[in-house]
Amino acid sequence: MIAHLKGTLAATGADYAVIDVNGVGYLVGASAKTLEKLGIVGDPVTIHTEMLVAEDFIRLMGFATADERDWFKLLTHVQGVGSKVALAILSILAPDELRTAVARADSAMIARANGVGPKLAQRIVNELKDKAGGIALGGVSVAAPAGGAAADAVSALLNLGFKPAEASTAVSAANDELGAGATLDALVRLALRKAAK
Repeated sequence: MIAHLKGTLAATGADYAVIDVNGVGYLVGASAKTLEKLGIVGDPVTIHTEMLVAEDFIRLMGFATADERDWFKLLTHVQGVGSKVALAILSILAPDELRTAVARADSAMIARANGVGPKLAQRIVNELKDKAGGIALGGVSVAAPAGGAAADAVSALLNLGFKPAEASTAVSAANDELGAGATLDALVRLALRKAAK
């Protein structure tokens, strides 16, 4: 299994890049966001990869970050989501945006991607809401707080510049202390105090 490629960007297309590694050109499928981050032809690049193997093909997919690769794996495990649809979703939503959309059950945000209708977007949200909270963030596994005020509080902390892991941990601690009936305002205030410690 190829975990990553380090080489020179040899070419790009609408949904792929060619990475030259010591004279061998690896064709990797990639999202628009990954292609933007790779730079221009001739630049040195490192790309995280996932190999797809089927009866009639072997395809290498490339990602700018390991987080994006992890989301690709999660998405392609949802019934009806193939590699093209997963890349379409990752082309319009960064991993943090996708994490927020799933945590808030915001299927409309996911349905903006090409090839994703309302029913498929809802299925993605339903199937990933329990799995997505445990995705590793910078080596730390974080459980996203359940929806409602807690999810809004996490979003508020993210907008203030906190890292997803810090925001989720602080809001979870605040939610545990205040209980289920806590208001958004109270959650954010206590979470900010906890994050500052």
